[in-house]
Order: sequence, then structure tokens, then C-alpha cells
Amino acid sequence: MFKNRKDAGEKLAQALERYRTKNPLVLAIPRGGVEVGLQVSRKLGADFSLIIVRKLPFPDNPEAGFGAIAEDGSTFIFENAVYWLARETIEKIKQEQIAEVKRRVNALRGGNPLPELAGRTVILVDDGIAMGSTMRAAIELCRARKAGKVIVAVPVTGREAADAIEKEADELIVLDMPINFRAVAQAYENWYDVSDEEVLDLLRERIREKTGKEHEFDQSALLT
Repeated sequence: MFKNRKDAGEKLAQALERYRTKNPLVLAIPRGGVEVGLQVSRKLGADFSLIIVRKLPFPDNPEAGFGAIAEDGSTFIFENAVYWLARETIEKIKQEQIAEVKRRVNALRGGNPLPELAGRTVILVDDGIAMGSTMRAAIELCRARKAGKVIVAVPVTGREAADAIEKEADELIVLDMPINFRAVAQAYENWYDVSDEEVLDLLRERIREKTGKEHEFDQSALLT
């Protein structure tokens, strides 16, 4: 069990040490993946940014999802989603999440574009993988942007999601894979929902470390 996301990120960074010399780009999925990803980028001395992906939630159960959509429109939907929901409902939910993706790009990344991915080793980080839809949409975006290698690194996930991700990423690194996996939160002693403001505070703190200056989030300050 991890104490918190900072602890999980430090341990994940140790498992990624061999990528230090590969000039990797760490892309964290907000909000929960940000502190984990920042620890990884800090320990590896790697470039860092946010990749905005949103789960497509069921109308009657927002905690569960039938797919996900990334900021470039890359979409992953479970094959049997059409048996659960009408196509009109799926499209309506997609449009709602596209709006939230745009909001997060502006709020959390200052409206800045993603860094160039072509030819780079990209390490996708989250605080864990539940069903895997958001990570699979993120992988699709990286492939569309011609990333050289796509590494998925998370503290915890279940076997079923891991098997699916392993088929799509170049490598999957997981620290803990509980036999009776139910939710990402079960792997953390201190688990809570992360706010936009906390994400921005974490980014500002990292920028201060790198530049010694106090200013709002500027993506370029997190790229070496």
C-alpha cells in the first residue's frame, strides 16, 4: 500500500530509472496522476506536461465509464457500449466531455498545446488504472502524434486492465497488481479527490524548484 500519491510517484520513478538516459517526456493524466507524474519527472530529470483525457461516464453511474476521449479527439469505447446505451446518448455524453476537456486544457495547461511527441519516448502516468479506458485513449493520442515509444507507468491496476494495456503500449510498468482489485483507492492509505487548484499548486511548486521564480503555470518551464 502507498502512503499517498507522492510516495507512489517516488516508487514508480525507481522502476523507471532505466529511462533516465532516453530523454523521456512524462505526460500525467489529471487530476490524480499529476503528483505521481511530477515525482517521476523530478527523479528522472525528465520533461513534464499534462495530457487531458476524460472518461465517458454512464448517466446513472458517473463513477463507471463506457469509454474515454482525449484532447485531440482520440476516442476509446468498449465494444459492448452500444448494447448499454443508445448511440444518441453516447454522442451527447461525448460532447459533454469534449467541453470538459477544453476547460481543463485552459484551466490546467493554460491553453498551451501538448509538447511535440514525434519520435520521443513518452511515459504516460496516472495514479492507477481501473477499467483502462482513459489510458487507452491517451495511448491512441500518442500513436496519432507519432510518439517513438509509449510507456504506461502506474502504481496499481488489476490483471484484466493490465492485459488490455499491454497489447497497446510498448511497455507497461505496474508496482502493485492486487488479486482482488476493486478500485485504485484501495492501494492508498491517504486517498482523496484532487481539485484543479491543487493541480495548479503542484505545478507552480515544481516551476519554482526549476526556475526559482514565482509565476503562474507556464508549460515551457517544465520542459528542459
